[in-house]
Amino acid sequence: MNIEALDLWNRAKKALVAARTIIHEDPDSSASRSYYAAFHAVSAYFALNGKTFTKHSALESAVHKDLVKPGLWPSDLGRSFSWLASTRSTGDYGGGLHVSEEDAVNAVEKAQQILNFVNIQIPNIFTL
Repeated sequence: MNIEALDLWNRAKKALVAARTIIHEDPDSSASRSYYAAFHAVSAYFALNGKTFTKHSALESAVHKDLVKPGLWPSDLGRSFSWLASTRSTGDYGGGLHVSEEDAVNAVEKAQQILNFVNIQIPNIFTL
């Protein structure tokens, strides 16, 4: 078992719980936690193959280049990951812009879809 991958997976699950918990009270933070749930889940997936990333943009590029383009992941999942990254940026650095409650709900749903897909791709290693 890859300890790094398991730690990242556990972080992903905790981030998703936090995102779901604060949707209505703090949509900006919920969107950020949703992104990090997806970020950690995808990082865990790559870590199982010995790949790590130091930049968010590098991970996002790898999602599209290494997963979506070769057909390992559906393109809508790649778009969801990119949307989560953009929404997280608004939530964390938006200045006067804020994530709506509706977008926070969508972010949690998209993050859940990514965790579900990773879980299906790696059976018996990651659990929800």
